[in-house]
Amino acid sequence: MVDLTCRLGGLVLKNPVLTASGTFGYGAEYHRYYDIARLGAVVVKGIRLTPSPGNPTPRVAEVTGGMLNAIGLQGPGVEAFLHDEHYLPFLRSVGATVIVNLWGTSIAEYGEVAARLEAEKEGIAALEINISCPNVKHGGVAFGTDRKLAAEVVRTVRRATSLPLITKLSPNVSNIADFAEEVVAAGSDMVSLINTITGMAIDIERRRFKLANRTGGLSGPAVKPVAVRMVYEVAQRVSVPVIGMGGIMTGEDAVEFLLAGADAVAVGTANFVDPEAPLKVLAGIERYLERHQLKSVSELVGAVR
Repeated sequence: MVDLTCRLGGLVLKNPVLTASGTFGYGAEYHRYYDIARLGAVVVKGIRLTPSPGNPTPRVAEVTGGMLNAIGLQGPGVEAFLHDEHYLPFLRSVGATVIVNLWGTSIAEYGEVAARLEAEKEGIAALEINISCPNVKHGGVAFGTDRKLAAEVVRTVRRATSLPLITKLSPNVSNIADFAEEVVAAGSDMVSLINTITGMAIDIERRRFKLANRTGGLSGPAVKPVAVRMVYEVAQRVSVPVIGMGGIMTGEDAVEFLLAGADAVAVGTANFVDPEAPLKVLAGIERYLERHQLKSVSELVGAVR
């Protein structure tokens, strides 16, 4: 038996495997396959103040080593999320640990969403501030690629809530560790990375873009070496917990992130390939610990030499 308990500051999770926002819906679809309360946490799709239809279709394209998406943060809005039986009430009913990903098209909207979640925070373990989505024309990545704007978003959300804050960082910057330092100084309790890398795909027979948005976010195994490198760089610069993600398909992939300095990991694109991917990743971490005669997952964190 090994200790899989994951401590992210004051937030204690039963294990270090989370779901990546935007790849797991709001949990209900996956709960048909297994008890999602077994996961360290469910990170839900992005929530803003009002409902969002997302981008026009087509908005997903399979590419070598992964996929491009330009969903555009489609979501029900904060009021529906809080009160509709398919969203937070469902997650509360099954006992899942819930992290709410939030976003806005203005700094003020981020604060308003955080305030609504704070007012009805029963069953919410933490908030993840999405300043890094490359698929929305207003907000999103604009905040995540400007250090001053990123810090102001975090400060605004920090003033609106007492919940633990995670800031999701964009890889589409010259030095991601600088941004990590900036958002931590502004009040973020931890950081998560990476979000998708901006990419493009063209149908050469039809001579058309494969995505209606033209560009989208690249995820999947192709981004993993970039993500591992960025997690390592950030973990060297900040003293807060780091949640690593980007192309994790197996337990071995997850261990690589942990060794690089991640305290926890999030499984994303793999959920589209195999609904049980997060549980298989968790089992793989446990087997690795047993094989190397380690007593706790915390022994792996930052242990690369």
